[in-house]
Amino acid sequence: MSDAVNGLLAGNGDQKPKSEKELKKEAQKLAKLEKFKAKESKKQEDQKNKSTDAVKEKPKKKEIKDRQVITYDVPTEKGAKKDTKCAMPDAYNPGYVEAAWYDWWVQEGFFKPEYGGRDVASLKYEDKFVIVIPPPNVTGSLHLGHGLTSAVQDCIVRWQRMKGKAVLWVPGCDHAGIATQVVVEKILWRDHKKSRHDLGRDAFVDEIWKWKNEKGHRIYDQLQKLGGSYDWDRVSFTMDAKLYKAVTEAFCRLHEMGLIYRSVRLVNWSCTLRSAISDIEVDKKEIEGRTFLSVPGYDQKVEFGVLVSFAYKVCDSDKEVVVATTRVETMLGDTGVAVHPDDARYKYLHGKFVQHPFVESRKIPVVLDEFVDMNFGTGAVKITPAHDSNDYEVGKRFNLPFITIIDDNGLITGDCGPFTGMKRFDARKAVLQALKDKGLYRGTKDNPMVIPMCSRSKDVIEPLLKPQWYVNVKEMSARSVDALRKGELNIIPEMFHKTWYSWLENSRDWCISRQLWWGHRIPAYFVQVAGQPRAQDIDGNYWVTGHTEEEAKNKAAAKLGIDASKLTLTQDEDVLDTWFSSALFPFSVFGWPDQTDDLKLYYPGTLLETGHDIIFFWVARMVMLGLTLLDKLPFRDVYLHALVRDAHGRKMSKSLGNVIDPLDVIHGIELQGLQAKLYENNLDEKEIEVAMRGQKADYPNGIPECGVDALRFALVSYTSQGRDINLDVLRVQGYRFFCNKLWNATKFALVSLGSNFRPYHPLQLTGKESLMDQWILSRLSQAVKLCNQGIETFDFPICTSAIYSFWLYELCDWFLECLKPVIGGQNEDAKIVSLNVLFTCLDVGLRLLHPMMPFLTEELFQRLPRRSENSPPSICVTPYPEDEKAIPHNPALEADVEFVQNIVKSIRSIRSDYMLLPKTQVEVYLKCSDNETAQTLNQFKDVITAMANTSSISVLINTDPPQGCAMSTVSAKCETHLMLKGQIDITKEKVKLETKKETLNKQLTKLIEAAASPDYLTKVPEKVRTDNAEKVAALTTEIQTITNGIETLLKLE
Repeated sequence: MSDAVNGLLAGNGDQKPKSEKELKKEAQKLAKLEKFKAKESKKQEDQKNKSTDAVKEKPKKKEIKDRQVITYDVPTEKGAKKDTKCAMPDAYNPGYVEAAWYDWWVQEGFFKPEYGGRDVASLKYEDKFVIVIPPPNVTGSLHLGHGLTSAVQDCIVRWQRMKGKAVLWVPGCDHAGIATQVVVEKILWRDHKKSRHDLGRDAFVDEIWKWKNEKGHRIYDQLQKLGGSYDWDRVSFTMDAKLYKAVTEAFCRLHEMGLIYRSVRLVNWSCTLRSAISDIEVDKKEIEGRTFLSVPGYDQKVEFGVLVSFAYKVCDSDKEVVVATTRVETMLGDTGVAVHPDDARYKYLHGKFVQHPFVESRKIPVVLDEFVDMNFGTGAVKITPAHDSNDYEVGKRFNLPFITIIDDNGLITGDCGPFTGMKRFDARKAVLQALKDKGLYRGTKDNPMVIPMCSRSKDVIEPLLKPQWYVNVKEMSARSVDALRKGELNIIPEMFHKTWYSWLENSRDWCISRQLWWGHRIPAYFVQVAGQPRAQDIDGNYWVTGHTEEEAKNKAAAKLGIDASKLTLTQDEDVLDTWFSSALFPFSVFGWPDQTDDLKLYYPGTLLETGHDIIFFWVARMVMLGLTLLDKLPFRDVYLHALVRDAHGRKMSKSLGNVIDPLDVIHGIELQGLQAKLYENNLDEKEIEVAMRGQKADYPNGIPECGVDALRFALVSYTSQGRDINLDVLRVQGYRFFCNKLWNATKFALVSLGSNFRPYHPLQLTGKESLMDQWILSRLSQAVKLCNQGIETFDFPICTSAIYSFWLYELCDWFLECLKPVIGGQNEDAKIVSLNVLFTCLDVGLRLLHPMMPFLTEELFQRLPRRSENSPPSICVTPYPEDEKAIPHNPALEADVEFVQNIVKSIRSIRSDYMLLPKTQVEVYLKCSDNETAQTLNQFKDVITAMANTSSISVLINTDPPQGCAMSTVSAKCETHLMLKGQIDITKEKVKLETKKETLNKQLTKLIEAAASPDYLTKVPEKVRTDNAEKVAALTTEIQTITNGIETLLKLE
């Protein structure tokens, strides 16, 4: 056996020769003597010397740490293959492993569907795998939610590529209209104290493009560092020329089809954004009663969750009617009071009017409507058609005036007397006070309610009447529902089928106008005819669409039968909802509406993989527009993964400080670095303070360097269908240790194989494999089956658990340990056979793991010998292992080995109970109840010896072992007996345990007496009481364990 192998098998090796120890001790003595002399000669500088020593010690520690940092420093040009002929470093280091591989993968074209000269046009749909990225917002950097998406998608993509399919994964970025505009506006104000209106539209849009060109690359850098195997030659941005053309074409076509129309309706208005948002961009915050909430633009919190009652005086009468409202400021726009026609209390109001208290000229009619709930409030309802969705419908039914009293900025409009110009929630207080002053206030009470909040700005939504563009989704929704119901579309997990049906069967038309400057400007033009009065904004006859103004003008001339020279066109100032362009992504990236080769080859796609939170925002709309514009589903399967939350189950939020950049987990970051990043997020000082406290509590020592592979493996491991992921970032470090285990195991294996090893080609068994050789191959067979099953069914924990267990518990903990005596033995034939088995485990095991851990598996794979000279150049394009007859599954053998493992566990447990030193070898007696069990164990005596460090093993059949043994029952058919006589001093051990027990009993008594004192509950803080209770439980358990140990010792006397 080589010295190298001896060294690896021996761990740290024997102690250094005595002469070196003596020299070391002598040097230490001399150092101490010099130090003593220095102190004696200059006592005044003693403290200074100590400080100097401390200062000198710190760099030493840093030097030690620096020596542990392993870097890849072999000169390698960008895109060139990494040098793996150099010696393997002693330990795994993510930075070393991840260096150079990605650029080489891209340069070699492994991520392209045409790799290897493949004729994609000749392939069937089933032989291709096409997926597009859910384009992340260009606004900043990725977070762990994006990391999860990337890890899951790349796992699937790499698996499909290794399965032999032509794979295309299209990367891209979303222009993120609202989010991007808000970010740049904040920067503009912070740095220059200017608003977008100060710059003007064109200059402001130029500023956003500058910002995008400077910062936009960060997203792609992160995606590459995460190892995503995208085809970068097909990268797309939703505002680039190709996609802009697709958006314009889609709008024009849908408008011509009558599916896009203009209408004045109540919209969800964000006063902060000064834009409408769609229904599904509104968060609904439930409150139980009186609650004060922070609202953007207000220094003090605003009161919600109360029902205010006030009276309207009935005209020409001394009577009044009391109404109740949660938004008293909107009474400025009241144009009706509704009562139920069957409500006997208000029969006297039928046909009457009431007087508005602040607008003398406004007489408000009482209307009769069955929508009124007679049991809510007073049973009389104020009607504000211009500011409430229910009131809007009532207003239309009774032809009531629509009076807008709140403008785009959330200010009271100009015809509201003394309230004009007030902020809407300041007006709430002022109106309430004015009602009190007029004697019309009748009371306030708590009222549970739902507050609509803008998901982007966190502003309270204001319903406002606005002319907007809408998509009629009725028929689109019906087709999308049918697609799932008929099995043409498959959504996983199945739990989301109900959600799909519920939303689409009750969907409302989609408002696609946004009052922003950044985005796809709506290609619709309003036509003004020379010499004619201006038509109404919502008159569809005077709106035309076109790719250019000239095209639109020609359309208008033909439509109206008027010469184009008499027409003046004005393009709509608004832009389209970002989700409109995103909904076109599965086909716009391939050049639609042009009939490009890529569109023919790669549309429709295969899979859409994304988080379940955007099933409505994105998934449903892609399906609707794909069916409508191309008459084809954009993909066959939809897999919706869970959302990532922090370790406490909280949603990721910048203001909580729990949004983590994947690169910070990959490279590691100190707490100070994490907190410095908070200042880059446009948070206010209070939010930064809260976030800092959260980060300090969760990451007091920062985040350790974990590497890409450990992060990816952790994210995929956590992905269980239908449940959100509470990710403790620090647990990712555990998978870095797993990476280290793989590194060490492979290094040991490569040294054991030697430089001249050539594996059997093709993979085959000789029939001479030992029982443990056969066992590890059987376990490998199961790992292959489970890995394929897990990825194929999107049940990723099945895959990660199988491969983790195979590498860690079966290959490293058992097979390698059993292999060491074989490698060190004299039977060369057995050694060659076992080494071929070991090679197969490494080769297949790395390929199984590659979709989750691409960098480490490539690094190790490149260092393995090859079965054939024609082997693929990269693990990326190597076949994924499948069920093979060459690696048979043997359930009977696995059951036998599991039995043997339980025996080894029982031996180790007894050794632990009696605190035997690891080097102490003991006699073991295995008492069996039948010949069959004994025969099985006799076959595994060498394995048990290697794994349990025994001096001898005797297999007994219904015969008692000698006196002086400790016993453990393994099963009904077998007992384990360890000879302890002569191994331990029973009396000494008993005294030691009894002394410890006495000490612990004193501690326990003290805690119990303290808890029994009368003022314990009132004077002792709750945290201290909780800590004490935990100490009592721990002490009780430890005392019982010691008691059991003493009883066991007594049995051996």
